[in-house]
Amino acid sequence: MSKKPTSNVPAPSPAPSPVALPGRLTAAAVLTALEGLALAGLGVYMLYVGIAGDPDSPQQAETGGVTLLALAALPLIAARGLRLGRRWSRGPALITQLMAMPVAWTLWTTGGAMVAAAVALALTAVAVGALLVNPTATDALGIGPGEQTR
Repeated sequence: MSKKPTSNVPAPSPAPSPVALPGRLTAAAVLTALEGLALAGLGVYMLYVGIAGDPDSPQQAETGGVTLLALAALPLIAARGLRLGRRWSRGPALITQLMAMPVAWTLWTTGGAMVAAAVALALTAVAVGALLVNPTATDALGIGPGEQTR
């Protein structure tokens, strides 16, 4: 009878399960991601108009589109970090909300159909800001007095 040689290599351990995040932090991540996707969509639209459309200034439309795509990276990266429970992601997410407020004001003063966009943007920015400074979210991210770094 021949025995099969046994290996001393341990079996791979199962992947660690993701940390359960509070609903407030998940909501903040989702809303921040939606803001990033909206910026990216507007950037793609501006690029399309600059390349295939007939804008007054194709160069300005293309530059604006590329700029919006670059700006969309901040909330998208922050949203991913929030979803993964990374403490560093709170800063970029809050910066996104602070940048959204002047944009909402500009849309508001434009009037017309932009008023609805201004209200939606301002409400989203205030909601995400409130969700991110909530003690439940800060505790989940390990932010606060005497907390260890993550």
